[in-house]
Amino acid sequence: MSEPASISSGIAARYASAVFEIAKENNALSRLESGLDDLATALDDSADLRDLINSPLINREQQGKAIAAIADAMKLQPVLKKALGLMAQKRRLFILPSLIAQLRAMIAEDKGEVTAEVTTAKALTKAQTEKLAAALKASVGKDVKINAAVDKDIIGGLIVKVGSKMIDTSIRSKLSSLQNAMKEVG
Repeated sequence: MSEPASISSGIAARYASAVFEIAKENNALSRLESGLDDLATALDDSADLRDLINSPLINREQQGKAIAAIADAMKLQPVLKKALGLMAQKRRLFILPSLIAQLRAMIAEDKGEVTAEVTTAKALTKAQTEKLAAALKASVGKDVKINAAVDKDIIGGLIVKVGSKMIDTSIRSKLSSLQNAMKEVG
């Protein structure tokens, strides 16, 4: 990991730890998780929100007011809203994606579940997602939450990452392996 990335990760970890502990004390982890899902969706969907958290041209006060308005509109937990306000005040909103990821990991660990990053060539149906989650649960021994992504470049199959394990059954990787084998022969 590069030094700036590890510094950002460390900052996000401290904020995540504080938010998680306060939400857990208040028995509000499920509401926090729902708010994180909404916030992550907003980050994915809104270029303006990404600009807000990353732009050096937007001053602290403007960031603070904007993020407070967003938190109010999304009805985020007070602890998360206060953390976002503090992050804006300290010019640290750029770590928001990392904060969301770390909080999700903490909540999943608390619930005894793991997260699987699944990449497919086309979107999975609900039935396929449930079947995959059940198969992964049998393999891992814990409940599995699936974060699905679509990448048409893998052509077909899927790539599954659970913790440090990765299973790549994509056609792209099989073609790449075949190409390498053919180079070794010729």
